[in-house]
Amino acid sequence: MNQTTIQSPARTTNAVEIHELQKHYVLKSETVRALRGVSFDVPQGDYVAIMGPSGSGKSTLLNLLGCLDQPTSGSFMLGDDNVALMTDNERSEIRSRRIGFVFQSYNLIQQLTVVENIGVPLYYQGRNDRESVKRCIDLAKLVGLGERLDHRPNQLSGGQQQRVAIARSLVNDPYFILADEATGNLDSVTTEEILRMFQRLNEEGRTIIMVTHEDEVSVHAKRIIRLKDGLIQSDIRSENRVVYDLSKPVERRVED
Repeated sequence: MNQTTIQSPARTTNAVEIHELQKHYVLKSETVRALRGVSFDVPQGDYVAIMGPSGSGKSTLLNLLGCLDQPTSGSFMLGDDNVALMTDNERSEIRSRRIGFVFQSYNLIQQLTVVENIGVPLYYQGRNDRESVKRCIDLAKLVGLGERLDHRPNQLSGGQQQRVAIARSLVNDPYFILADEATGNLDSVTTEEILRMFQRLNEEGRTIIMVTHEDEVSVHAKRIIRLKDGLIQSDIRSENRVVYDLSKPVERRVED
């Protein structure tokens, strides 16, 4: 990318370390074991796709990785901190400072501009100075929205809104980007644009954990973890990974 790229500081070898993670839900008199002892590490700079059918524990794992819930047992190390032992307030702090979220539905605030939406995580930390605004502008340019800084979400296409979400996910220089079905609402050409962006970010050292149900999306990751019945069914490095030639632009079809 260009000179607006902001390098991540040196951190521990693994962005994420999960060991024997379990999550149980009590529904009336029944205990549902959504996760039954999941273990894996995500090294800094990895690009992982997490897949699984309905009921596999994929959504539960997503909530735990995003610090939105607390496991029943096991450990979840984010850097040097065991998130599994944290209080709700501590997890909220970790969530806002160390994880960059990209959602299927973008989750932008309609009343805010591109720059303001990118800066929402900084705003909640009380950071609204000139340097913070400049960082948001730089990130908008980084994702190709330098000419739309004052646009609001309803003035942007779906792909452009997702670019805003990706820029927002980078604003706190997170340990990893957690993408939840990030291309689910996009057409095939725009999906390619977003996957190209993830590839470029990963090539620059960003750690990406992508939750998806689409095989055609997961093949872009370096590694695919498949869940079934609350356990890891397979965890393999992709031998036939799809890698774009980023020097060539996306080919857009001309409609009749």
